[in-house]
Amino acid sequence: MSEIVGLHHVQMNVPAERAEEARRFYGGVLGLEEMPRPYSLPAAGRQGVWYRCGEGEFHVFFAPSGDYRNDSTSRHPAFLVADLEALRGRLEGAGVAVEEAVPIPGRRRFFCRDPFGNRLEFLAFDGGERD
Repeated sequence: MSEIVGLHHVQMNVPAERAEEARRFYGGVLGLEEMPRPYSLPAAGRQGVWYRCGEGEFHVFFAPSGDYRNDSTSRHPAFLVADLEALRGRLEGAGVAVEEAVPIPGRRRFFCRDPFGNRLEFLAFDGGERD
């Protein structure tokens, strides 16, 4: 049996000079609620923003100039969404391109890229089932 009991958080990196754009996208367009970060992180020069995400957290690290690497691979976090179509409409209304996903029975889902090229998945389970 695994010692792993859940997923606590996911961290994405964005260029530090685009920090306000990251806040507008994750806090504004996606509607995630910003939460306090431990004081030790900024004191150590680690800049970023943390968001509440259900029972977990979503961290955005502001990578210093020269340290950021754009990642356009298929790696991604998957966000469980209460109203998938409402979120799709909000993203499209903000000019974000939505990518259809390969169908998985019992799940409705789609992808998009954040303004920095990071891939994001959004999904809802049909009938509340998590198979």
